[in-house]
Amino acid sequence: MNYTEIQALVNSDMQAVNSLIQKRLQSDVVLVNQLSHYIINSGGKRLRPMLALMMARACGYQGCKHIDIAAIVEFIHTATLLHDDVVDESDMRRGKDTANNVWGNQAAVLVGDFLYSRSFEMMVDVNQMRVMQILAQTTNIIAEGEVLQLLNINDADTNEARYLEVIYSKTAKLFEAACQLGAVLSELPKEQEMQAAQYGIHLGTAFQLVDDILDYNADSSKLGKNVGDDLAEGKPTLPLIRALTVSEEKGNSNDVALIRSAIEKGGLDYIDDILLIIEKTDSLNYTNEVAKKETQRAIDCLGFLPESKFKTALQELALFSISRTS
Repeated sequence: MNYTEIQALVNSDMQAVNSLIQKRLQSDVVLVNQLSHYIINSGGKRLRPMLALMMARACGYQGCKHIDIAAIVEFIHTATLLHDDVVDESDMRRGKDTANNVWGNQAAVLVGDFLYSRSFEMMVDVNQMRVMQILAQTTNIIAEGEVLQLLNINDADTNEARYLEVIYSKTAKLFEAACQLGAVLSELPKEQEMQAAQYGIHLGTAFQLVDDILDYNADSSKLGKNVGDDLAEGKPTLPLIRALTVSEEKGNSNDVALIRSAIEKGGLDYIDDILLIIEKTDSLNYTNEVAKKETQRAIDCLGFLPESKFKTALQELALFSISRTS
């Protein structure tokens, strides 16, 4: 089952989600309409809302509130992208100019706030306290993750454990919420709800680790952003952290000094030398192995689900997360 076939399983649900997104994006303020439509329609995979839909269906849910949940999840994700690009001073995402590059930082931040607040209006409409609890906690942890990442920038002492904490908060938490809410709507026992949540955590972690790999070896035209962006911003992601750790263990003081300097100063002055160190320390393969383990853990969490095409699709989505090239 390829990604297109997976999408087809929830095609009618996703059409309903997209219609709801367009409806709830409407604002009397013209700039809000322009900017929010620009980023919502900029070609994302819609993976997080798809997970909410797929998990709800796999759990046997027969209602329609999963449409609202999926739209809310996409609004939260989009708000984080707007804020991320301002913080990172990014000028390219998904092969297009970032919203802040087109309209400026102030507009991007404020429209991100609009999307957050609109998502909370929609949570109230769902009228389930458990849903609001999960999503309120999720947005809070995502914000904490952004701050944690900020603290790690230009910090060459960032280790693997600290970095994985950032991944959980900043990326995997929203995957977790999307999947957990599918089980919540289906009123499954708490233990099964937690299994659905764990699936999301492991999938989200694998997804981010593959992003880290792609930042060092992908074609920028496929990736939709500039290769080496993480290094340019002084972000120590797992491939770089691993390269530094191995270099320290082997006593390669020149390589250690080069990596630490690149992290602390940012920029791409030594990108070719850094790529050679990453290659000789096998750091991309190491990161890929960690991602594969997370993928298998995600698949193992699906044992509580009855056999169905939706369960199969969730398994395939986990495998897709580590095989993608963009």
